Amino acid sequence: MRLLCIGEPLEYEGLTISYARVEELSGYPDLEVFDYLIVSEGDGTLRRVIKALQHKKLKAKYILNPSGSFNVISKLHKTPKAMKILDDLASGKEVRTQTQTYHTLNTEVFLFSAGNMSDLQHIFIAETLRFGLLKDGMSKYMLSILFLLPLHLLVMPLMLLSSKHFFIFTPLSYLAKWGHSYGFMKEASMKLSSSYNHIELDGDIVTIQEQTLHLSLGGHIEIVTQ
Repeated sequence: MRLLCIGEPLEYEGLTISYARVEELSGYPDLEVFDYLIVSEGDGTLRRVIKALQHKKLKAKYILNPSGSFNVISKLHKTPKAMKILDDLASGKEVRTQTQTYHTLNTEVFLFSAGNMSDLQHIFIAETLRFGLLKDGMSKYMLSILFLLPLHLLVMPLMLLSSKHFFIFTPLSYLAKWGHSYGFMKEASMKLSSSYNHIELDGDIVTIQEQTLHLSLGGHIEIVTQ
C-alpha cells in the first residue's frame, strides 16, 4: 500500500507516506503506484491537486486532512479525521468511499463553487485581511461580509440580472436557477465583458484570459469517508 501526502506533511508510524507539494505533482514520477492521496489544508488545495492530476487517470482514493477555513468538501462527505482513516488502513480494515464530481471551466477545475459575483469580492477582501490575528479562523470572512454589505445590497440585484455575471454553488443543487445564480449546471457557455477575468473557484481567485467560459463536467474522484 502506497500513500502520498500533498500539502502539509503527515506521518504515521507503521505506514510509509511519501510527500509532495502541489507544484511538484505535474512532474512527480510514478504517481500511478499510489493507492491513496492524502490532501492536507483546505478546499483550494484539493482543487489545485485535482487540476494538476485530472489528465493522469489515476485510480488513487483521496483522504482529506482538512485545515482550511471552510473545508466544504470534507463537511459534505462527513469525512472522519485523517488519523482515524490511517488507523483503519494500518490495521487492514476496508475503507469506504463516496464519489465527488468536479467541473471544468476552460482549463480550470472546481468542485462546488464558481463565480464572479459577490463571492469574488468576498474572497478578495477576506484574503486581504489574512494577516496577524485574522490569519486563521473565520473572523476575516465575517469582517469581509460586514465591509461589503452595503455594496451587496446595492449591486447584487443587478448582478443577478446581468448575463456577464454568474455564480454556481452545487451544494444548493435543488435551487436550479435564481437570476444568474445556479445550484447546478451540467454544461454551459458564458460570454463575459472582458477577455481578462477574475473568477472565484472553491475559495481561490484565478484569472482566466478568455472572454468566453465553457463549463462542463470534468470527472470525479473517490473520497474516503470511513
